[in-house]
Amino acid sequence: MRSSNLVWLFVIVNVLNVTGRFAIAADPIAFRETPGQIVITAGDQPVATYFYADKEITRPFFAHVHVPGGVQITRNHPPIAGKDLVDHGTFHPGIWLAFGDIGGQDVWRNKAVVRHEKFIEKAIAADGSGRFTVRNSYRREDDTDEVVCYETCRYSIMNNPAGYWLVFDSVFHSSNEFAFGDQEEMGLGIRVATPISVKSGGQMRDADGRVNEKEIWGKASAWCDYSGQIEGQNAGLLIATDPTNFRPSRYHARNYGLLTANPFGQKVFGGVEKSRIVVSANEPFRLRYGILLHSSKGKELDAATAYGDFLKIVAELPRPPAQ
Repeated sequence: MRSSNLVWLFVIVNVLNVTGRFAIAADPIAFRETPGQIVITAGDQPVATYFYADKEITRPFFAHVHVPGGVQITRNHPPIAGKDLVDHGTFHPGIWLAFGDIGGQDVWRNKAVVRHEKFIEKAIAADGSGRFTVRNSYRREDDTDEVVCYETCRYSIMNNPAGYWLVFDSVFHSSNEFAFGDQEEMGLGIRVATPISVKSGGQMRDADGRVNEKEIWGKASAWCDYSGQIEGQNAGLLIATDPTNFRPSRYHARNYGLLTANPFGQKVFGGVEKSRIVVSANEPFRLRYGILLHSSKGKELDAATAYGDFLKIVAELPRPPAQ
């Protein structure tokens, strides 16, 4: 190999940093950019599509999410009548980070706008991992030119023996003080494929042994998995929370297919006092989550081991780059 090629290979590996350290290179991650979207694949298999300029859903999200083997693990987007429950078609597109009350604004229900400002890091991939970083602005409902806060979010995708890890690493900041409110609809959300919803025979389970909506709703846990049988495979989505987040996440868990990791809700989940998390002017506020897109032909996911892998990944991930 020519020396110039060796230097280029070193640069690519160094840019990917930690994400490549835990990756399995059998199915290389790749990105294809189209207007308003990034299509993610692993080998010849689809993984997900990142939408950042959708006409109906005024916040970024991942849809058409697949597990290894090519099975779609999030609900059809848009939902298909006769195959899916068609509730909240624009609120629950697949995987998303959103807030019903951020600075008094509601981006969960698409009342306020989260505007994609730019890519801070363009999508780059090598071996079994890749990443890209975006800058978003959170706008007021009544005046989309007034900014509540900015978000820098790095998305990392990587192969793992259990499936694909999708890691959200978001830093929020503003030149003015703002606050996160106390609602159910706050945090990292997923809407699973209809066949694995609890109503269709699937199951939710968390790190503390609780199962399904009755036991999990409003409880905090390190991870929560939503999985079931689909097209002859055991498949699902596992939400992993970063223990360095400001507070453990409680789960807004629904048997119809919704699962949200919510560190903000307190009184809404049965607590005594209402939460209001104030972010001071010019102070960064960081949230990190992982979602494991997993599948197997036989044994059930070893969620504890998977969570251990997640902790190794986030322990060394650098902070998203400056604006």
